[in-house]
Amino acid sequence: MEKDEPDRSFDLIDCVVFAGMLGVSAIVGVYQAYQSRKQPDAVREYLMGGQNMSIFPISMSLIASYISGIAILGLPAEMYVYGTQFWVVVIADSFVSLTMAVVYLPVFYGLQITSSYEYLELRFNHLVRLMGSVIFIIKMLLYIPLVIYVPALAFNQVTGINLHVVAPLVCAVCIFYTTLGGLKAVVWTDTIQTVVMFGGVIVVMVVGTIRVGGIEEVWKRNVETGRIEFFNMDPDPTVRHTFWTVVIGNYLNWLATCSVNQAMVQRCLAMPNLKKSNITIMIMAVGIITIVSMSCYTGIVIYANFFECDPVTTKQIRKPDQLLPYFVMEMARSIPGLPGLFVSGVFSAALSTMSTGLNSMSGVIYEDMIKPLLRSPMSDVGASRIMKATVILIGAVCVGLVFLVEKLSGLIQAGKSLSGITAGPLLGIFTLGMFFPPANSTGALVGALVSLNLVAWISLGTQAAISTGRINFPVKPVFVDGCPDHLKEAATNLSLIVENAVREQPFFLYRMSYLWYTWVGFLTAIVVGLVVSWLTGANKYKPEDKKLYTPVIRRLLPSTPNTPPTDMELRKRKKQFSTSQCSTGC
Repeated sequence: MEKDEPDRSFDLIDCVVFAGMLGVSAIVGVYQAYQSRKQPDAVREYLMGGQNMSIFPISMSLIASYISGIAILGLPAEMYVYGTQFWVVVIADSFVSLTMAVVYLPVFYGLQITSSYEYLELRFNHLVRLMGSVIFIIKMLLYIPLVIYVPALAFNQVTGINLHVVAPLVCAVCIFYTTLGGLKAVVWTDTIQTVVMFGGVIVVMVVGTIRVGGIEEVWKRNVETGRIEFFNMDPDPTVRHTFWTVVIGNYLNWLATCSVNQAMVQRCLAMPNLKKSNITIMIMAVGIITIVSMSCYTGIVIYANFFECDPVTTKQIRKPDQLLPYFVMEMARSIPGLPGLFVSGVFSAALSTMSTGLNSMSGVIYEDMIKPLLRSPMSDVGASRIMKATVILIGAVCVGLVFLVEKLSGLIQAGKSLSGITAGPLLGIFTLGMFFPPANSTGALVGALVSLNLVAWISLGTQAAISTGRINFPVKPVFVDGCPDHLKEAATNLSLIVENAVREQPFFLYRMSYLWYTWVGFLTAIVVGLVVSWLTGANKYKPEDKKLYTPVIRRLLPSTPNTPPTDMELRKRKKQFSTSQCSTGC
């Protein structure tokens, strides 16, 4: 395609910056493997870093694990195409961190467990634990390929190299250091990658603002096209983004991701005590709010730069998810090394999320699936080898699933929709166990399965309707008036396509905002779980099980059993009463 200026290529400086980031990540893995070789408990060292990690690296790891490349690329595209309503998602994060620290984390810490799904066995039974582990693995297998696809897409945009060639290379580095160094390698590479990620976003944001003429001009251009929108109070659940769907709907999705997710719990349990874990959670909240806000602002900066010539309409890029890398290459004509820094930042976000997922999945598979089947305890060396082999195997599977990701719609919606399938059921059964003493194992099992299937049906049905054009969402206006003539000719009018597509209204649940999926799964798991528990015989509360319930309701629980005493207990009490009476006046 013709352009007024020659393409900016990925040059030697960019290669050095990018290779340096990958090289440092690999070296950290080798170093941590060397440091951990003489630790007495290889399993605890591999999964929890010996439970003596410090606040800073764990905080950075939590931030990096949550902010994947999906957010780095997807949030700017979201602001550009649909406006800023999704930006209020930062309000939900502060409440999520508080809920996690007060409600869920104290239970896991009090039980001192390695796998968060071990709680489900202690509270219910092994079958429920196995189901929770399987749901978690499904969640990560749906999510990690999307995480891999994102940096590959960015790399393709700035270098032209096929993303199916890039994806295996990204995974190879990630699998290498995750396999060798375990949690400590993951955490310390996350720390380095978080710094790179922040650096890349800040540079793009600042330089883009200067190019437009300042913050006021950025804001003005977005206001003129109706992109600045924070308080759409429409209560209609089928509206894609409103204040209610983003704040209330996404609150539960984030809560599920942070509070009961093995990847997050594993890092919090790597801290020596609960107080330090809570500090890391608060730092994580500040970090996530900061990077999300910067990414959202970058989106309106990109629109301000392309105010008069939309690169999507003019076919300069294939889809909005490529807006940020395209913008970086536009700016890179005057800034050496910027593409390398940007790609390193996106890859850093992706590598941290993928390594976290691989490490946590290996722990879940070993602790919840393999270990219970062993007739005799396995040596630490043997256990760590199994987990390392698991990392390699899962990594290979994730690479294969990348080919399916291209069929999905926008990154933010696709990521949230897929995570909603498992987030609701998982949070539902943990909440069922921690808040409702009458809930039994049958209720938890049936509730989770019904919830999982319901949300999967809604989510996959919606994605199918979007991909076939039966569902379209209103987008903000874009212009091509300032484009060169040859680009104006390439632009197509999409209004007729949209007009024809929306005539046939799909099923109501398919039109529901994807941010409500977690709520649907969460409430279904709890309601069905309680009904089934009541029908099959409610669980009998025992005072010695108090640790299994959240501190929020512990004060409401009886200190004595709520079941009628047996004949033997009555005789024992009568004897104690008689002895007591004699001691005071027989």
